[in-house]
Amino acid sequence: MERSEAEREHNRVVSQIRVVVEHILAGVKRVRIVKDRFRNTKPRFADRVMLIACGLHNLRQSVRHPAPLSATG
Repeated sequence: MERSEAEREHNRVVSQIRVVVEHILAGVKRVRIVKDRFRNTKPRFADRVMLIACGLHNLRQSVRHPAPLSATG
């Protein structure tokens, strides 16, 4: 079955987004507690760990690729 050009373009866009998301998840998993089996049973602790791991990933990205300074700043 032949796919239409619109379907192929849609698949291309989805694939590009998927690659970006997979790279972000790999960056978050550099924080080992996120990657390994988590055995802590305290309520909402796992959510906090993921929040911290995401924050560390964002910090690492902002240090590696700083946003350009604005012309007014």
